[in-house]
Amino acid sequence: MARVKNTPATKSRRKKILKAARGAYSGRHRLFKSAKETVQKGWQYAYNDRKLKKREYRALWIVRINAACRENGMAYSRLINGLNMAGIEIDRKMLAEIAVNDPAAFTSIVETARKALETSKEPTAARQVPRI
Repeated sequence: MARVKNTPATKSRRKKILKAARGAYSGRHRLFKSAKETVQKGWQYAYNDRKLKKREYRALWIVRINAACRENGMAYSRLINGLNMAGIEIDRKMLAEIAVNDPAAFTSIVETARKALETSKEPTAARQVPRI
C-alpha cells in the first residue's frame, strides 16, 4: 500500500507561514523553520501590543487631562473625585478630547467638580482608616 503524504495541506500550510513572513530579513522569510519562528514571535508581539496599546492610550488621556486641570488650578485626582461626587459619568477619552478641543467646556466641567468638592459633607479626615 502506498503511503499518504498529504502534500496539498502541507504545501498550503507552509505557504501561509512564508507569506506571513514576507519582509523579514534573509532566511527568516525563505526558510520554513526560521520563518515559522519569526511569524510565531511576531504574533506574540501583536497580541501583547494590542493590550499595551489600551494602557498607553489611557496614560496619554490622563496626562492631557492633568495638564488641562493644572491650567484651571486643580489636580487630576481632585477633578476625578469631584466628578464622581457630582455624579458626572464621563470617561477619560472624552475628557481628554474636550480638554484639547474645547477648553471653555472643560473649564465648566472643572468648575462643576470644584463645586461638588466644596459642597461635600464628608471631610477628608473622616475618610482615613483609624489605627488600632
